Amino acid sequence: MFKTFSAISAPVALSVSAVNRQVKQLLESDPILEDLSVEGEISNLSRPASGHIYFTLKDAASALKCVMWKTAAARYQNVFKEGASIIATGRIGVYEPSGVYQLYAEKAEKVGAGKRYEEFLALKEKLDREGLFAPERKRPLPRFPRTIGIVTSSGGAALQDILKTLEKRRCTARVLLSPSSVQGIEAPAELVAAFRRLVTCRPDVILIGRGGGSAEDLWAFNDETLVRVIASSPIPVISGIGHEIDFTLVDFAADFRAPTPTAAAVSATADGNELLLTLDRSVERMRRRCEGTLREDLDALTALRSRLSRTSPEAVLARRTETLDALRNRLDLQARQRTADAGNRLTALRLQLDALSPTAVLKRGYAIVTDSEERPIARQRQLTADQSVRLIFQDGVREARITD
Repeated sequence: MFKTFSAISAPVALSVSAVNRQVKQLLESDPILEDLSVEGEISNLSRPASGHIYFTLKDAASALKCVMWKTAAARYQNVFKEGASIIATGRIGVYEPSGVYQLYAEKAEKVGAGKRYEEFLALKEKLDREGLFAPERKRPLPRFPRTIGIVTSSGGAALQDILKTLEKRRCTARVLLSPSSVQGIEAPAELVAAFRRLVTCRPDVILIGRGGGSAEDLWAFNDETLVRVIASSPIPVISGIGHEIDFTLVDFAADFRAPTPTAAAVSATADGNELLLTLDRSVERMRRRCEGTLREDLDALTALRSRLSRTSPEAVLARRTETLDALRNRLDLQARQRTADAGNRLTALRLQLDALSPTAVLKRGYAIVTDSEERPIARQRQLTADQSVRLIFQDGVREARITD
């Protein structure tokens, strides 16, 4: 427990360091001064290379030295401008070497920012209840847009980032710029007009955005009219406003929210380099497949050619000719055989016929008797008296008459 001034005997002289230390302990032990917010106008603003921010808050009657260390300062760079009115939140402390007390700020916001944020939340809730931010109303983005519309400042870095990204991704789409201011009191109306103007050109997708800035710089993108126009757009919309940590109502109304303008350009297009690589791979796969198919077809063709050589008209004719020759030979052989057999049978029949022929009987010394009509007479009862007959001998014929 430190000693208060009243507990120190008057004759004892204190060192400057002791006094500063005592004051430091007194101030830093006060709970009111441990966490307080101070409103004032910025003056003597200093941003050294260390990353810290040194400034003075003043009003009409007094001034208060302040410091914000670089860790916190990185989050509030856009708040600090010479002459700006802000509310700084932090603790009171004493810098012992100089005996100066100051506000060690941890947060800072522009005057009116809190009220604006409440307005932001109220409008967001209202539009959300109306269904403007509903996921089911989000439209799909075209895979290969032929025309890309852009709503942003014509002189801002965001436009250059978008164009460079499109070029890097080998985007061949036509790009239409509908320029507008992106901050300031006139920005909301200009953004609405620029967006509506672009819709009449019927691009395949619209990018709306700007580079980073303070909440005040981005406030135009929280305009209710602009949000409603984007939500009712017949064309898919991509927002790319500020940085990853920045959110506006336009982001909620858009069909796709990209964290930055560069990311918006990436979301709007297919990467031409990747497409070319994919195309090369597809061509290589097709080449290998075609070569494999060609080899299979050639093998099949060779097999068919071999079969065809065996079944060609010439081959078939040759085989049929061979068969015909064999059949002809067999036929000739069979014909000769049958002719010989028939000749043999004919000879046998001739011999048999000769043996049975009447002429053969005549040769043996007999005669044949016939009537006048050359009908053979084999029995006597066939004869009548005074009948003329013929007697046939081996060496001639005689006429005779029956007398008895």
